[in-house]
Amino acid sequence: MQGMRRHALFSDWGILLFKIARTNITAPFAQDSLGESNPELLHQLCISEGWTADLESGIVSLGPHSMAMHGISQSECGLLNLLRCYETHDQLRILELFEQAATNCSAFCYSSTIQPKAAARQPVFCIGESAGLDGQQTGRFIGVFLYPRFKLDPHVHLVGHQ
Repeated sequence: MQGMRRHALFSDWGILLFKIARTNITAPFAQDSLGESNPELLHQLCISEGWTADLESGIVSLGPHSMAMHGISQSECGLLNLLRCYETHDQLRILELFEQAATNCSAFCYSSTIQPKAAARQPVFCIGESAGLDGQQTGRFIGVFLYPRFKLDPHVHLVGHQ
C-alpha cells in the first residue's frame, strides 16, 4: 500500500487506471460516517451544486461555484459554452448524451475534467435527468455537478485518457 501512494497503477496497455490524488488528508473519515447516507461525508469528499437547463431556449443556469469552476462569468449560458470547458475529446460525447436525453425523458451522467487557464485540471461529474418532453410543457434538464476536493496535475490523465 505504501508504494501505491507514489505510483499510479497501469494496465498491460499503459492506460492509467487508478491514481492517488492526495495523500495529506487533514480530516480523516469519522468512525460512523462510512456505510450509510451521510451529507457530511459527501461535503468532505466533494462540492456539489445543482443546475438546470431550459430546452426551448437552450439556456443552462449554473450556481456560483459551477460558474467559477467552468470559468463562466454569468449564471446563464448556452450549452455549447459549458461544453467548451471540458476536455476536447469528451465534448462530442457529452453533446450526444444531451441530444439523446433531450429526445426522451431519461436520466444521464458523465464525467470529464475542466482546465481553467493557468490552473490545475478539475475533475467534474454530472448527474441529471430530462423531463417535460411530452409536449404539454417546456422540456428541461435538472442535475447536479460534483467536484472532488482535489485537482489534477495538467499532465496526468485518468482512466482511458492518454
